[in-house]
Amino acid sequence: MKLAVVVQRYGAELNGGAEQHARYVAEHLARHAEVEVLTTCATDYITWRNELNAGVERVNGIPVRRFPVSRERNVEDFGRRSTQVFEEPHSVGAELAWLRSEGPTSPSLINHLRRHGDAYDYCIFFSYRYYHAYHGIRMAGPRAVLVPTAERDPALGLRIFGGSFRRVRALMYNSYEERALINAVSNNAAVPGVVVGIGSEVPAHPEPQRFRQTTGIEGPVLIYVGRIDENKGCRELFDYFQRYLRLSPQLTLVLIGNTVMPIPTHPRIRHLGYVTDQEKFDAMAAADLLVMPSRYESLSMVTLEAWALGRPVLANGRCDVLCGQCIRSNGGLYYESYEEFAETLHSIVSSSALRTALGANGRAYFNAHYTWPVIERKYLDMLDRLNREDAGQVTRPEPLPGWFGRRRRDLPPGRQVVDRLPTGPAPRAGCTQDAGPSASDA
Repeated sequence: MKLAVVVQRYGAELNGGAEQHARYVAEHLARHAEVEVLTTCATDYITWRNELNAGVERVNGIPVRRFPVSRERNVEDFGRRSTQVFEEPHSVGAELAWLRSEGPTSPSLINHLRRHGDAYDYCIFFSYRYYHAYHGIRMAGPRAVLVPTAERDPALGLRIFGGSFRRVRALMYNSYEERALINAVSNNAAVPGVVVGIGSEVPAHPEPQRFRQTTGIEGPVLIYVGRIDENKGCRELFDYFQRYLRLSPQLTLVLIGNTVMPIPTHPRIRHLGYVTDQEKFDAMAAADLLVMPSRYESLSMVTLEAWALGRPVLANGRCDVLCGQCIRSNGGLYYESYEEFAETLHSIVSSSALRTALGANGRAYFNAHYTWPVIERKYLDMLDRLNREDAGQVTRPEPLPGWFGRRRRDLPPGRQVVDRLPTGPAPRAGCTQDAGPSASDA
């Protein structure tokens, strides 16, 4: 079997997000099939500037075929078009223009799928909201499998993506909440799908004492790992944490990741910047708990890594996915206000018995659902199922309206559509349409 993994950018140096997700899946499926990655020459997700050479290279043994981006993102144009489709009545043409403006726009990648798509048994597309996935799915037809990595954001409410969710052969969801959102917005429950998530490369024996010795940090530690960005809830985290310090001044907040916003100058806030994976896992193993303040996540790999290390998690309860994961795992607590943040944080930090119990539950949850043999089996079971089923019903993409239809401003704002979708964690029993009895859902 030959598989194409199609993703917006790709590289061993890209940590977190759909790009790392795609790399992990490509490398693990390569143990069972012939895998080639199709991606762009861009590395920066803001500009989509061509920084790598077009052509084929190998990354960790996987052939990676790169295609140039036809134009860099114009931030002002993208912002203007985002306001139009997210906040105002608009047309299908406006959504397609937004998609081109968002980038990375790579017609040559789509042309490759048009000319050579038959060379692949299946094309696994990552991230529904980008140019390569929308147009690539229309090219790949019955060979298209989608890993949507969808969050509760206004892009999910755009009309053009409904066809992507309905016309692929299968969807590999990150969580029950993601599946419930996509089912509700696109009426695609008839499409085969399974909740898979993603595994992680967690070292067996991290060294927390090495972190303590290197940094000189003593006492209890609350750790955040990821992009330091207001969109990730970091501004609220800084506010809540500094207020909490008035009650318990011994705690240190350790930040790991690149920053796109100012970090408060405070002796109890330590920004370590970009670190190696080994340093990251040493720090996580040394921490008392991980905090995840984001309201918009499709899964959160770092949460799974914390549980794999036996560390409890404190999550933003306004994120349905994180809230649902904490409930299903019994490996963390969640908050929706400062008062709840302070109370839950104090409960975990002050009680070693609670920390131990939550961490043990989280580790058991990770081992049952997110080890790589489990993840690989879900992908292989789905591909085997598709091989045995008739692909005729999805051979043609849903047609776009004609010239006048594309310009008719009869679509509601994307944010309005998403605001009307169900909220809250999705109980496992309430979800249907899995890959079959052999699939072990997470």
